[in-house]
Parts: sequence; structure tokens; C-alpha cells
Amino acid sequence: MKIGVPKEIKDHEYRVGVTPAGAKALIDAGHEVLIQSLAGDAIGFHDEMYQAVGAQIVSTAKQVYQCPLVVKVKEPQSSEFALMHEGQILFTYLHLAPDPEQTRQLLEQQVIGIAYETVTDQDGRLPLLVPMSEVAGRIAIQAGAFGLQMINGGRGVLLGGVPGVQRGNVVIIGAGVVGTEAAKMALGLGADVTILDSNLARLRQLDDLFGPALKTRFSEAHALEALVSEADLVVGAVLLPGHAAPKLVSRELVKKMRKGAVIVDVAIDQGGCVETSKPTSHSASMYVEEGVVHYCVTNMPGACARTATMALTNATLPYALQLANLGEEALKQNAGLMNGLNVYKGHVTNQAVANDLGYNYKAASELL
Repeated sequence: MKIGVPKEIKDHEYRVGVTPAGAKALIDAGHEVLIQSLAGDAIGFHDEMYQAVGAQIVSTAKQVYQCPLVVKVKEPQSSEFALMHEGQILFTYLHLAPDPEQTRQLLEQQVIGIAYETVTDQDGRLPLLVPMSEVAGRIAIQAGAFGLQMINGGRGVLLGGVPGVQRGNVVIIGAGVVGTEAAKMALGLGADVTILDSNLARLRQLDDLFGPALKTRFSEAHALEALVSEADLVVGAVLLPGHAAPKLVSRELVKKMRKGAVIVDVAIDQGGCVETSKPTSHSASMYVEEGVVHYCVTNMPGACARTATMALTNATLPYALQLANLGEEALKQNAGLMNGLNVYKGHVTNQAVANDLGYNYKAASELL
């Protein structure tokens, strides 16, 4: 099969869907790999490295999108929709629930859209979301610490404090992968950290893992309001797979926060869990609303693109090989990959996306 890997064009997105090592694995399996020129150049994966393992370098995205299988990182941008064709397998992050225009375009183009973020493993976990959640959770604390600096509108708090001075107060909403990784980073900096979740079993796990260094609270309205209003940094780490994120922090609660506090809404890919959140880019990552600094970059891991690319492709390559080897048949043979199928030739095949965007849901098993 011919596999196309385009250069990402989202603002300051330097990740690439396949590394030279991944290209070699695909080529060794008998496939052709077309890499758009300079796709990985910014992070040290130069065209010559791809050519050395047998990949073809092409100059335009149009050439890449002629391939039956396209492997990339971020959701297609507006200029890429017209390049797609019926029956093409698109393997990437999609995040469709908060993005009706992208969903409409993919349906009109009749593509087979497999979203990294809803692929599951045999235990029901999200193996292709985990690596980027790990990166985003750690970046969230770095971004929050930067946002707290005066030059960015922050209140001038150093998260770790210094001897004789109170430490910064970090509140993390959601105890999944993002929240856990954010907690690790914040604790490592010496901050005072509280994590909220409605899953008591998960809170017990974190209590066993971190001990008294990490404060855990059951997530309910009273606790959320009390903690958020006193926080220096709030990290939104909420995930409902496939669905738009619930708005757990209202505008009224943001108004109660300390002036110059920071919100890092990692859930922004799914619409954000804070009412005042709106998507930002790496070029203009922060804004101040209701006196609070907001960081809501929709491709946060792109800030550390080399690390993120290697972490992501470690996870995605086995699935890309299955799709290259078997085409649509891979979906029938791998139930977890089938769960990643969000759109199929004009039909919405993910129940959460269909519910959130008002489409009729069609089970993938009925279409394949």
C-alpha cells in the first residue's frame, strides 16, 4: 500500500506522523512511503534520513493525499479537505465533537477517519491518546508557571516558593493521565498540589502513589468552587472520550479567582472544561479574561515536538502497519482499532460524536 505522510500545517506544529524508523518498518513490510518534503525537518528528521531508508520525498501535500492511507498528527486543516478522496483512510487525531465543520467536510469527502483519541486496547484504555496526554500534562505545569510571571499578566507567584515564602497553589481537575502527569511535574517543582476527580478508586490509587505530598478531593461543586477560587494555577484535565468536554468551571467561578491566576485548559481539544476558554495557538498562546490568564493551545504537545513525535509514533506504528497490511480489514480484525473509526464514507460511526453534533449514528459493524 502507498502511505502518505504530510507536513503538518497547523500553527507551530512540528510533529510528524511517521519517523524515519517508522518509515523503514513500513517499507520493510512491503509498502511505499511518501513523505512531504521537510515534514520532519524542524525536529531533526531530515529528508535525507527518510530517503536513506527507502522513502520517497515529494514536494506537495497533493501528492501525499493521493495515497490510500494518510498518517499524520493533527486534524486536517481547511486547505487539506479538498485533497482527500472517497475511501481514503485518514489516521490521525480528529477531535470531532467540538468541530462541526471538520466533521461535515470529512463526511462530504467520504473518507474513512480513524481517530487516535478513540482507539482502545484490550483493557479499554486509550493507547494512542496516552503519550500525548503525558506530554500535555507535563507541559501544562511549565506553561502555567510561565503564565504566572508578571510579564504575562500573572500574579508573580513562583510555584515552588522559596524558604520562608508560601508555595504556589495548584489545582488539577481530573485524575486521568493528563492530571497525573501534571501532578508529578507540579510536585517536582515544590508546589502545593490538589487533584480532584469523581472516581474514588482513582483517587485512592494516587494517594497510594504519591502519599501525603498530593492532596486528593472528591470532585463536587462545593469543593471545586472552594479550591479553584483560591488557586494560583488551575489545570483542566477532564476527558470524556469522544464527547465535548463538560464545562465544569463557570465564568462566575473564574470571576472569583485571584487576579493574575492562571488556567491551563488541556481539555481545549475537546472544547475545553472552562467556560471562558477559547482555542489559542503557539503564536498567541495566552490571553487574559476576567482578570485570569488563560493558556488554551489546541496542540500543546507541539511545543516539545521532537519528544512528542517519538512518544506518539512508538504507539501508532503498530496500528499503521495493520492498516497498511490489511486496509479496511484491519478494522474487522482489531476491535480497538474499530473503536477509533469516527467517520466512514459519509456516516458518523462514533456514538459520542453523533450525539454531540446531532448526526445519525451508524454502527461500524453494519457498514464494514
